[in-house]
Amino acid sequence: MKAGGMERVMVELCHYFSNIRSVEVHLILLTKDTIFFRLPEHVVIHEPSFYISNKLVYTLKTCIYLRRLLKKVKPYSLLSFGEMYNNFVLLSTLFLPVKVYVSDRSKPDKDWGVLHNSLRRLLYPKAHGIISQTDYSRTFLQKETRHSRIRVIPNPVSIGKDILLDERGKVILNVGRLIKSKRIDILLDIFLASFQEGWKLWIVGDGPEKEYLQEIAARKGIGDNVVFWGNQKDIHQFYQKASIFAFTSESEGFPNALLEAISFGLPCLSFNCVAGPSDLIDHKKNGYLVNLYDVDAYIQYIKLLLNDESLRVDFGKHSLTKAKKFDIEIVGELFYKTLDE
Repeated sequence: MKAGGMERVMVELCHYFSNIRSVEVHLILLTKDTIFFRLPEHVVIHEPSFYISNKLVYTLKTCIYLRRLLKKVKPYSLLSFGEMYNNFVLLSTLFLPVKVYVSDRSKPDKDWGVLHNSLRRLLYPKAHGIISQTDYSRTFLQKETRHSRIRVIPNPVSIGKDILLDERGKVILNVGRLIKSKRIDILLDIFLASFQEGWKLWIVGDGPEKEYLQEIAARKGIGDNVVFWGNQKDIHQFYQKASIFAFTSESEGFPNALLEAISFGLPCLSFNCVAGPSDLIDHKKNGYLVNLYDVDAYIQYIKLLLNDESLRVDFGKHSLTKAKKFDIEIVGELFYKTLDE
């Protein structure tokens, strides 16, 4: 339960199931680590108490831990998130009387290597159901697994209230884990090429690329105008203070940061990568979808937003309207009904 999109969605569902639907919720973690998010007090958290350096032995012990726990809890339904975890969960629950639902959270056609790709084709058909985030994901998984029960359910978001579209700072915002696929290096080039006095680029998140990106910003002479905030629990204040959300990821499963941005009424720019941005941005209505790696077009679009406050406000209003279909009470109910099948 570190800071991340997949984890945030699981937390949102925990809140919905336990608080709105009054369901008994058990959150089973397969590793023991610091929990970044605040969870409802009614949720029962299970963590393994062991750690073994030998990877094979640790995997086998974790499998036994999960099987024993499920026999004790006897869940009505089990929801697993994440490609690397789903195969493990399906293996661990073989022959147990539990309905297992799995959901991939990364780029649908991402190559996970021969072993995991083969396990997915072998094990996913044994799941009671598969939950995809996008139509693209469903089409891919139908071809891969031939599963007859695949549902498309987008990620949920809690819609912010009392959002003021005309009281924003001169801030371009990006939120996400600082890894290569997020292409923050490209965003720094775009910020430099479209730079206007008084504007800042805020980057919220942490990851292995952070120091490298800070060095790039300093080398380009924009270090004073780019703020690296690291991981933040109160993420909402950053969305509320920004005027533009700029997303440069080259691959996604369903970008939670982009979803949160539209829920706060932000005009958004994104590369039209696989998958998710096209589900969230209606081109020239609440933002701009840019062909992957077309930096020149991205710069032209961001300049339009920088120079036109009324355009930003208009796009922001359309973002708020778009976000309503992803409200937690709508999406949470879709998950609830699916897990009750």
